[in-house]
Amino acid sequence: MSADSNPSNAAAPVPTDFIRDIVAQDVAAARFPKIVTRFPPEPNGYLHLGHAKSICLNFGIARENNGRCNLRFDDTNPAKEEVEYVESIQTDVRWLIDGWADHCLGFKAPGAAPAAGTVNGLPDFHAAAAPAGTAGAEPFYASDYFPQLYEYALTLIRKGHAYVCDLSPAETEEYRGSPDKPGRNSPFRDRSVAENLDLFTRMRAGEFPDGKRTLRAKIDMTSPNIWLRDPLLYRIRHIAHHHTGDAWCIYPLYDYAHCLSDYLEGVTHSICTVEFEVHRPLYDWILEHLDLPRPRPHQYEFAKLNLSYMIFSKRRLIQLVQENFVQGWDDPRLPTIAGARRRGIPARALRNFAYHVGVTKFDGLTDIAAFEHTLREELNGISHRRLAVLRPIKIVLTNIAEGEVLTCDATNNPQDENPTTRPLALTREVFIESEDFAEVPPPKYFRLKPGGEVRLKYACIIKCDEVVKDAAGQVTELRCTADLTTRAGGPNVDRKVKGTIHWVSATQSLDAEVRLYDRLFTVAEPGAEEDFKKFINPHSLEVVTAKVESSLATATPAERYQFERTGYFTVDSKDSAPGKLVFNRTISLKDTWAKK
Repeated sequence: MSADSNPSNAAAPVPTDFIRDIVAQDVAAARFPKIVTRFPPEPNGYLHLGHAKSICLNFGIARENNGRCNLRFDDTNPAKEEVEYVESIQTDVRWLIDGWADHCLGFKAPGAAPAAGTVNGLPDFHAAAAPAGTAGAEPFYASDYFPQLYEYALTLIRKGHAYVCDLSPAETEEYRGSPDKPGRNSPFRDRSVAENLDLFTRMRAGEFPDGKRTLRAKIDMTSPNIWLRDPLLYRIRHIAHHHTGDAWCIYPLYDYAHCLSDYLEGVTHSICTVEFEVHRPLYDWILEHLDLPRPRPHQYEFAKLNLSYMIFSKRRLIQLVQENFVQGWDDPRLPTIAGARRRGIPARALRNFAYHVGVTKFDGLTDIAAFEHTLREELNGISHRRLAVLRPIKIVLTNIAEGEVLTCDATNNPQDENPTTRPLALTREVFIESEDFAEVPPPKYFRLKPGGEVRLKYACIIKCDEVVKDAAGQVTELRCTADLTTRAGGPNVDRKVKGTIHWVSATQSLDAEVRLYDRLFTVAEPGAEEDFKKFINPHSLEVVTAKVESSLATATPAERYQFERTGYFTVDSKDSAPGKLVFNRTISLKDTWAKK
């Protein structure tokens, strides 16, 4: 059973929230021919679980309304953007929505990009967008619109709404003022239209060095909203772009490119997180001052997802990667979608959590335990049960002959509607967990002890007769007797003992590297401290050489496994290979942090 194929897991009801209420009103009023949303990451890092909420919200609304959601790269800052990030984002989005909302994933149809020089005679992206799976289709890029954005900028200059400014970055910041102090007009604010057009054209031609000039909107330097104090629209950067190469040396700012990209793609509902609420007046100002035809997009804001014991800041995630606190962007301890996938978190579990976590206007901290509950619930239904001993100690069953193999039936998944079984080999030598034996047991200890009895799960009851030690006094093996009459079909199969433990055959088991991942941070809000790295959990990864049952020889990263009494695991997609099994612990069976 694959991680997303559990037929018994019924879909949860469609959530309701204030954004969906707005969309419903627009649909009822027939304000748009099609509901179009977008997910617009900047390709300057890997996506994380916080992005999953936005992905599921935007694709969810499109899915619920038979609409479309565009994956668009807001790639206007070539200094920080890389092809690696573009590729990883596409992989993450496709993995997360696969089988759920891929039918509403909008693509740029081949040849559909607007031609340079057009301003109002724009192609209709409602018709031009290609459906998911279209041959040759690509995601959208803001950089595809650079010719149109440049023409729009010329229009703003001609209308007297933009000017070329020679202030340095430091001077621009000084002139801007502060929240409690109005800004001052730039000395270059009153340049003539002709001079602004000439200078901006020369900026485009590459005549000036980086930082020499900028293009700014002419709005209001005394506005209480700092984002309306003559914001920058373009800056000069002589640097190659991952998508457009060396075609441009001036690049639009995010606030300028974002609203116009939404417009060019026919986006109806531009949904972003609450920190962009103060940017919305600028979003509207740009669209209004270009006199654009047909209904324009509108921006709506919601609170981003924050999970306890995690950090979502790209700047800090980059620190963790570059300073080798973790082993790359897909390290299973990171909150990246790539890390979650490698750790074995099913797409559906992440999707269900992100889709139903709630959409509000107020930032808050979501307890990681809520996500872990969703994860355990999903994994319990889809995971194959297998036996694995992480820290083995050998038992010799003295009444089973050398070379003798007895067969036991083990359940693959008791959650299945029609559970199946697999054979296990019970041999003279088996391994159990070292913690399942105590030479001097504490009170109410129901596992194996000298003279005591336990049941080997799926097999029989055994009794510890002798403890064998080496010269240093360390236990090397336990010699036990197996009561074979307590096996399935035996006359004493119902005989009761208080303890049941798991095991594997010593001769018919496999060695496996098992990586025991835990939370990366020891405090609920590590991001609240500047020196967040001092809260890194020194026990976030433990690596052991385990013994696992032989049926796991063909295990794949697509499957999920419950190592009974231990936790949920998956094959590592990067390091595991034929003859070298590597398993990652996705999550323990129970919340071990509640007691902490």
